[in-house]
Amino acid sequence: MRAGLKYQHIVPDVGCRCCDRRLGAFSRRAEAALSRRWVAAGAPGPAPAAPPPAGVESPAPAEKILFEQVRVFDGESDALSEPCDVLVSGNLIETISPEPLAAGETTPLRVPGRGKTLMPGLIDAHTHLMFATLPQMALLTSDIGFVHVAAVKAAQDMLLRGFTSVRDLGGPVFGLKRGIDAGLATGPRIWPSGAFISQSGGHGDFRLPNDLPARPGDYSFSERAGASAIADDPATVRKRAREQLALGASQIKLMAGGGVASPFDPLDVTQFTPEEMRAGVEAAENWGTYATVHAYAPRAVRQAVEAGARCVEHGQLLDEATVALLAEKDIWWSLQPFLDIAPSPFPEGSAARRKELAMFRGTDSAYRLAIKHGVRTAWGADILFDPAAAARQGAHLTRLLRWFSAPQILKMATSGNAALLALSGLRSPYEGRLGVVKEGALADLLLIDGDPLADLSLLERPETSLLMVMKDGSIYKNIAL
Repeated sequence: MRAGLKYQHIVPDVGCRCCDRRLGAFSRRAEAALSRRWVAAGAPGPAPAAPPPAGVESPAPAEKILFEQVRVFDGESDALSEPCDVLVSGNLIETISPEPLAAGETTPLRVPGRGKTLMPGLIDAHTHLMFATLPQMALLTSDIGFVHVAAVKAAQDMLLRGFTSVRDLGGPVFGLKRGIDAGLATGPRIWPSGAFISQSGGHGDFRLPNDLPARPGDYSFSERAGASAIADDPATVRKRAREQLALGASQIKLMAGGGVASPFDPLDVTQFTPEEMRAGVEAAENWGTYATVHAYAPRAVRQAVEAGARCVEHGQLLDEATVALLAEKDIWWSLQPFLDIAPSPFPEGSAARRKELAMFRGTDSAYRLAIKHGVRTAWGADILFDPAAAARQGAHLTRLLRWFSAPQILKMATSGNAALLALSGLRSPYEGRLGVVKEGALADLLLIDGDPLADLSLLERPETSLLMVMKDGSIYKNIAL
């Protein structure tokens, strides 16, 4: 039945039903009624708190929450403040006062903060929530429902580690984001890219060798699941980018060069033609946002920058001239502290292991060049296929001590990464200021037992050092009271 005939008894004698205001009003009433029935049936509200740890009582809901005599890392300064009171009202930071705040008409929930640090929620600028905690073969062969269940658990764990916002750079994460935003699941704010867009044989092509050559019109499992989108001409790149934007992507992810985990492509190769790359970038620009690119080698990065990409992921093999170009063009560099300090999932001597070692060898040079040329550098963990690594997300951040001071690192993972999120412009899925403890900013806050500027390793032990996690004014973890 055509939509027009189906709804003719509701909005008779109209031309375009999808644009009719009366049909729109009917749809909103129906959705509201469904939501009321859902809540009446016992579903959670729009912003539930995660269950507290065993033996810890959940505080009563409060419209106002007062952090008393905390020292504040505001996301922009090199030192903590003197002890002060911070009042949260609703989902915003209302008042920051060096003097004790008296109770107003509404008695706030009081959180004693003497000896503790209040700081912005951490932001991971490169995640794959759908792929973080399952082995690669499980992801390629499991029922997609199981993958989504694992991702729900991964999102909750990530929030309880103190990561209140993430930029997700590849994977079918739209449903997870919607569930979190609707209060049906617990997790960070998500800036989604949706499927990463790849050429055949590129970093986003995870077909098995016996799936090639591809049959005309065929789609691989990863494409059907929304994990990747294969495109081999400008028109298809443009179409796939538009599809992700239509689904809610806040930025587009293009695979511009070779990768470690992908089976077909050497690390140094350049992927897509200039015309194909420009088609994806232009689709994002027309939507008011930007394209970021996966690439390690100079030629791939240069082609992407010339096409208009605004951010580069990885780039461990870049030479000085290319890094200088990033600085000149004011391109963001989302760089990960990849080091050969943990067991590798790849067999020694394998092609993937050789690619991995080459990438590891470039990390020191990449950070030194980024610092030398003043490139705007973001941090992201980029954890894939490894639940143990996911649990050590904070340790991926503290690795930056090899190149930066603790204040520089914390600024990068809060206000710095927030500035990168803001590159999405009007396509940002959330309104308000993040990454800072300032009056009027969103209340995404962490209460730390100690001083992370003096001991950044506190972030490696969130189960004991992280006393409270607040996102959007709601408390999701609380062992402070």
